Amino acid sequence: MNITGRLTQDATVSTTPTGKQVVNFSIAVNDSYKNKDGQRIDQTVFIDCAYWLTAKVAAWLSQGLLVELTGRISARAWLSGDGTAKAGINFHTSSIKPLARPSKKEDDAVQPSTSKKNQENAQKQGADDDLPF
Repeated sequence: MNITGRLTQDATVSTTPTGKQVVNFSIAVNDSYKNKDGQRIDQTVFIDCAYWLTAKVAAWLSQGLLVELTGRISARAWLSGDGTAKAGINFHTSSIKPLARPSKKEDDAVQPSTSKKNQENAQKQGADDDLPF
């Protein structure tokens, strides 16, 4: 089964009592349709994911990244601390394919500081450069 969605936060790595590492992350999958009245209905489903093959992928699985996942789905149910019944779905991921970087708004927030550093480095290099052109 394949699903496509955006990471809701940076991936984390956990270690089981037996020493096996697992990468945990969550994605948001958006769906949109028109109801009988012609109104657009937007729905978002959050899916918890686990990747057991290598922990190295956690380094680039960051919030906002659009990914296509291959794997299998499973359901889980539990009682919360106050006794309330809870349920959720897990996606046991076997393949991760990055599709797009985080949205432009997030890139803009990071870009100014990076650009400023690049300008400072260029000025330092320019001061040290004795080339006449």
